[in-house]
Amino acid sequence: MQFKDYYQTLGVSKTASQDEIKSAFRKLARTHHPDMVKPKERAAAAERFKEINEAYEVLGDPEKRRQYDGLGADWEQGAQRPPGWHPHAGRRPAGPGGAQAQDFDFNFGGTGFSDFFEAFFGSGGRQANPFAAGRAAGAGRGVDVEADLMVPLEEALHGARRKITFQRQGGKPQTYEVTIPAGVREGQRIRLGGQGEAGTHGGSAGDLYLNVRLAPHPDFQVEGADLKHDLELPPWQLVLGGEVTVPTMEGSAKMKLPAGSQPGSRFRLKGRGMPKAGGGRGDLYVVLSAVIPKTVTPEQRELWEALAKAE
Repeated sequence: MQFKDYYQTLGVSKTASQDEIKSAFRKLARTHHPDMVKPKERAAAAERFKEINEAYEVLGDPEKRRQYDGLGADWEQGAQRPPGWHPHAGRRPAGPGGAQAQDFDFNFGGTGFSDFFEAFFGSGGRQANPFAAGRAAGAGRGVDVEADLMVPLEEALHGARRKITFQRQGGKPQTYEVTIPAGVREGQRIRLGGQGEAGTHGGSAGDLYLNVRLAPHPDFQVEGADLKHDLELPPWQLVLGGEVTVPTMEGSAKMKLPAGSQPGSRFRLKGRGMPKAGGGRGDLYVVLSAVIPKTVTPEQRELWEALAKAE
């Protein structure tokens, strides 16, 4: 298992602020999004995009970042372990009554996460039901297993079919075509019946559960069936108003901005969100923020001073 240098992936230093990490992610994600490159470059872009999303999944979360920083590149030698570290893959939790945990090993492919991520931050190979082991001893049913599945917003919007590989220790890789339904939510589970651990004494096999984790997006935040976009504008555009361009899941759209709009104001684009469970789609909310220039030319400073005097 190869150590992943997430700071190198995003091109930031280990002392980068959360805002700098977010800015680097957004820039890279837009550049390497499969829809932003030529058709012949899409396969390579998709792999790069997956790496960028995984890096931000860790570094964009302060708690995951703290654990990652405590890990170190020499983790294989056991020299460093982050506080509270626990390898999700490869161990079965103890069952009721303190039954001893047993070793098991599963390898997953096509989930959108690397083996490194799965081992330290994912749920790959983890028992889906902490009491299943105790029941399995009597009933003979195999243990349920779960793994994380990274789903880009585009797939969550339209639905998709994904090939997942699942390999038990010492066994041959098995490939399954998984249906990702349109409108799938963060934390939703997709069940593959009978694909968990084998049963005992002729008992049925357990199930494999794929836990949906929506991939971070450079432009949108998910709020149920709604999407939120932070639109950064220069102060004068907020004052003067006019037509602005807003990204949506289907491309850009035009929005009329009233003169005198305030930072923090929310504007709704109806039906531009994610699919709702009962049909239809949620909305896209555009939240305004002002971008203050860090430096100004002498001429610009004169204009700002003249504006200040006019107040």
